[in-house]
Amino acid sequence: MARRLSIFPLTGAILFPDLQMPLHIFEPRYRALVSDALARDRRIAMLQPRGGGDSTRLFDVGCVGRIGDVEALDDGRFNVVLEGEQRFRLIRELDVKTAFRQIEAELIEESSDETLSSVERAGFDQEARRFADAQGYSVDWDSVERLDDASLINGVSQIAPFDSAAKQALLEAADLSQRCELLVQLMQFFARRDGDSDRVTLQ
Repeated sequence: MARRLSIFPLTGAILFPDLQMPLHIFEPRYRALVSDALARDRRIAMLQPRGGGDSTRLFDVGCVGRIGDVEALDDGRFNVVLEGEQRFRLIRELDVKTAFRQIEAELIEESSDETLSSVERAGFDQEARRFADAQGYSVDWDSVERLDDASLINGVSQIAPFDSAAKQALLEAADLSQRCELLVQLMQFFARRDGDSDRVTLQ
C-alpha cells in the first residue's frame, strides 16, 4: 500500500528498524519538517540522496522513523531522537509546496522473528572480532553475545564506519541473513584503516 512520506535526505544517515538515531535539526526547511511531523504523526522518513549534498536524485530504499525524545530550543532548532520503524521503497517524488520534500513510497513488510543459523552467527562473531582488532576498537563482547540476531546485525550495520554506499547496500539487503552475509564481506574487505581516517570507504 502506497503512503505519502516527508523525507529528510541526509547523506550517510542510515536508519534501521528498531534502532535509534539522534539528530540536531537546524536548517529552516528541516525545522519545518520536524514541526509538521510533531503536529501530525511524529514520523519522518530517512532517505539518502544519490551523490551526496543536496542532490535531487534519491536512493530507492529508506526507513521511516518516529520522533521519540524531542528538545525544542529557543532559537527554533530541535534535538530529536528518531526511532526506526519500517523500511520503505520509493515510488516517486511528489510535487509539493512545502519547504521539505515528500515522496510516495511502499512500506516493506518484514518478518518480526528473523534469526540467523548458528553457523551464520558464529561466522559473523568471528569476523567482527577480527574487524574490531584491525580497527583498534574496544568492544564489550559479553554484551554483544547477549544481543538477539536482528539487534546485532542491524545495529552494526547502522554504526559501522563504512561509507554511505556500503551502508545503503546493507539497508537494501532483502533479509537478515543476506544483511549478515554482506556485513561479513564488507568487514573482510575493509579490515584496515583508510589512511588516517576512521571511516572505511568503497573508493
